[in-house]
Amino acid sequence: MGPLPPHRGDPTNRFERSDAAAELGHHLFFDERLSGSGTLSCATCHQPEFDFTDRLAVAEGLGPGTRNTPTVLDAFRQRWLTWDGRADSMWSQALQPIERPHEMGGSRSAAVRRLGEDRLLAALYEQAFGALPSAAWLAALPSRAHPGDDPEASAAWRELAPEDRDTIDRVFANLGKALAAYQARLSGGETPFDRFLDAWRRGDHAGIAAYPEAAREGLRLFSGPAGCFQCHGGPLLSDGEFHSVGMPGPGGGRPTDPGRYLGVSILLDDPFNAAGPHSDDPQGSAALLTARAARSPEFWGRFRTPSLRQVDRTAPYMHAGQLPDLESVIRFYSTLEGSVFLDHHAETVLAPLGLADAEVTALVAFLETLTGPGPPEALRRPPSDSP
Repeated sequence: MGPLPPHRGDPTNRFERSDAAAELGHHLFFDERLSGSGTLSCATCHQPEFDFTDRLAVAEGLGPGTRNTPTVLDAFRQRWLTWDGRADSMWSQALQPIERPHEMGGSRSAAVRRLGEDRLLAALYEQAFGALPSAAWLAALPSRAHPGDDPEASAAWRELAPEDRDTIDRVFANLGKALAAYQARLSGGETPFDRFLDAWRRGDHAGIAAYPEAAREGLRLFSGPAGCFQCHGGPLLSDGEFHSVGMPGPGGGRPTDPGRYLGVSILLDDPFNAAGPHSDDPQGSAALLTARAARSPEFWGRFRTPSLRQVDRTAPYMHAGQLPDLESVIRFYSTLEGSVFLDHHAETVLAPLGLADAEVTALVAFLETLTGPGPPEALRRPPSDSP
């Protein structure tokens, strides 16, 4: 545990630190025209007023989802993205909801064509990434074309010349990199716990005393008898790995979501992954880790350990929003009541903690000190010159 270190950047996205790319991404994040209905944007589920979540048990886009919406605050620091790790970079993850039918239901051809229809977006794109294809080429693109299970869209995609498909993918990847550049500016910031750690390291007795006594007791339990740090360690308060904690499915009973097991297949089949043709570091360490990801049955039902930063503002909790508040989460781990472990998929480290009520209260008090002020207000709202 400790304060967040400086972000070293994403080698697969050489535009992550580009102000022009971030400005374009800022516009795209709030642009409902990227959706098939013209009514949904990234901000529909990642609402700034709710710390970039939606406060729903499971996300609702064009259709009902199956998983809880994670915050994007500090997500750029994660090795794997989404609950099942189906993306290995912020830019590849940003592209997926645009085309997923129950999320935004859009299309890469429509997203790319949009650049030719909006002078501001086109200017920002060219400032960040260089010249766009000709206006005539953009205007001639199908309104809906992409590979996948949509018969109409996939048929239109197959009818395009290979070089046109390659150009669409290149520009579409750049839109993802712009969205990632914007989201790389979205951090939760310094928390009361960060300030306490800094005071402790400096021997600042006044700073130490300013940290609530209940939170200190919660920290003692978190890092000691309760053993929470085993999965929630490090500056992000997450090990970034995938675990099955016995959480029953929504409504109870045996879980049916394959989690990481399916996520690995989606990751490896994604042409926009870190080893793909649109990565800016296809031979780097991220690409190597992706290539080594195993499609193993042991990952069935496992989900990524979420960061605990901003945790008191991102309810409900667990991968399908099964638990409404922090007290419910702690009491679940205290008793494991209702847990469902699937044979060899169970986590061997889990055992009922048997916490007293006062200990539950102390752990909640500690978790409440893991929230920072969030990003500047200007990044929380649509750009003033948005269409």
